[in-house]
Amino acid sequence: MQYLQQSLRTFCISLVLLIVLATGIGLILGWTEAAGAVAAVSQAPIEVQIHLGNSANELKFEPNSLEFAVGQRYRLVLDNPSGQKHYFTSKDFADNLWTQKVEAAGVEVKGAVHELELKPGAEAEWFFVPMKPGTYELYCSIAGHAEAGMVGQITVEST
Repeated sequence: MQYLQQSLRTFCISLVLLIVLATGIGLILGWTEAAGAVAAVSQAPIEVQIHLGNSANELKFEPNSLEFAVGQRYRLVLDNPSGQKHYFTSKDFADNLWTQKVEAAGVEVKGAVHELELKPGAEAEWFFVPMKPGTYELYCSIAGHAEAGMVGQITVEST
């Protein structure tokens, strides 16, 4: 009987140490961010709208400033009411979030996204969870568009 109690005690201590070790490794590897993103998927997304250009064909984002919070799920609704194509480009922002999916024209795309191209009249929805606070540059990467004022700023705040 004493042998069984000793074995059970050794097993319990080993299990506790394994959990502590796994938690420490998870923190080091950033698994908590991924776990936070997975948990955020159960939240209803906050909808944010942005227009790439306008019906007067002005080269600008409307609005040109977007604000998000770390760990919150968003549905960014993008449209292009102008007569020319535009890009929503913010690589540093995209590198610091978890993309659930992008939906456009009956297609669902999953995985990393760094830039969205919207042709005239197009619409897209980007579902994501910001993972890191910061201020990020937004611009249209078509030659001459950023220089003409098609730029903006994305701010992600800590929660």
